[in-house]
Amino acid sequence: MGFFSFLILGLIAGAIAKLILPGKQGGGWFVTLLLGVVGAMLGGWLGGVLFNVDLQGFFSLTTWLLAIGGSILVLLIYGLIVGRGRKA
Repeated sequence: MGFFSFLILGLIAGAIAKLILPGKQGGGWFVTLLLGVVGAMLGGWLGGVLFNVDLQGFFSLTTWLLAIGGSILVLLIYGLIVGRGRKA
């Protein structure tokens, strides 16, 4: 899958992750979408390293689940970092 495919997949996965996560994450939609792209790449990388998953298909369910999972992970980490900074 090419760079633009990962970009589009990440944008959509970030939006889905924002809808799945409860509460307010902060940063707005733009930051969430950028973090979604990072999460999609992270999820794809982890899927390839840990589970030996082939991520060649844009419409593959495995690709989407890994991208959304990676986006949720990145959003949670971002929320923890930003949340600590606001409380202090």
